[in-house]
Amino acid sequence: MSRLERYVLRTATTAFVTGLVVLTGVIWITQALRQIDLLTSKGQTIVIFLMMTGLALPSLIAVIAPVALFAGVLYTLNRLNGDSELVVMAAAGVSPARLLRPILALSVAVFVTVTAIYVQLLPWSFGAIENLTTYVRADFISNFARPGAFNDLTFGFVFHYRERTPDGALHGVFMQDRRDLAHVSTYIAEAGKTIEKDGSNYLRLSKGVLLRPQAAGDSAMVTFDDYTIDLSQFSQAIAAIKRPRERSTAELLSPSAQDRADAALAGHIRSELLDRLASPLYALVAGLFAFAALGEARTTRQGRGLAIGGAILAFVVVRGLGISATTLTIGAPAAAVFVWIIPVAAIIGALAYIFRRGWFAPLAPRRAARPA
Repeated sequence: MSRLERYVLRTATTAFVTGLVVLTGVIWITQALRQIDLLTSKGQTIVIFLMMTGLALPSLIAVIAPVALFAGVLYTLNRLNGDSELVVMAAAGVSPARLLRPILALSVAVFVTVTAIYVQLLPWSFGAIENLTTYVRADFISNFARPGAFNDLTFGFVFHYRERTPDGALHGVFMQDRRDLAHVSTYIAEAGKTIEKDGSNYLRLSKGVLLRPQAAGDSAMVTFDDYTIDLSQFSQAIAAIKRPRERSTAELLSPSAQDRADAALAGHIRSELLDRLASPLYALVAGLFAFAALGEARTTRQGRGLAIGGAILAFVVVRGLGISATTLTIGAPAAAVFVWIIPVAAIIGALAYIFRRGWFAPLAPRRAARPA
């Protein structure tokens, strides 16, 4: 790669990385603010908060990388045009093919990186998020309930305790389960303590009463010295059947007979697999669309706004069609062909536009006329 090509590659890479970091940071902050309740209402540490929000970064990068590449290449070529560097390159005999090579190299690098994220990193991150979420919700008393307050831990379930001693014991416990209005249960106990056994959490109540009326006006009451409640019923356990986005690519390629028997699940598996395999192609689409718009040398009198606007519109339309096609495959397997046709047709169309009017014919440098 020549010094000129390295210069173009360095400028485009810097613009791409800067755009990727800025866009990812902005969107990550908005997503992190939605998880701020981990620190407030759920009492988690900053480490859990950073882990939960950090695991979402691969999915953000996978979606933002083609957009950042598109913006970075547009910025680079617009800058080269604005400084008349492309005009000088063309006059010096630099063909657009040499200018395309560094842009194409950057696009291929982004394509490979995004492919690795979609195929390997995304399912791992989604699975880790699910496991971490289950861990946060496993002991709802430690993570949710606050002393002296009536805590709505879930819809129809209220928990209250007066204070917690240094050894973890609870004093003045009140629980009411109204999730099933036909069977309302109220627990009042002098003390309680959470214990863990065989990976499950339990609440052991001491010296209390259980109110469980069977009908209106009934005052059925049971006193107890010790009463143990399984807390797993109030937490969100991991689903027995993993969601498609949490499965590895190998699992999506070879679904079980049970998965194929469920039409709805099979459709989501098909859609997820196609999205992982086809989405990286839009990195190539982004680089080629941006080059097709501004890769040709232009004078300062030739406006570039229309070309930039057209490229943005074309990229948005193509990406939107790709997302729509992937969604359609959930219920229509025949739509899978469009998931591949759209990005491939966009790449071929961009190359055809670049090759128009013999762009890649080398421009011979002009020789100065010799004096007679």
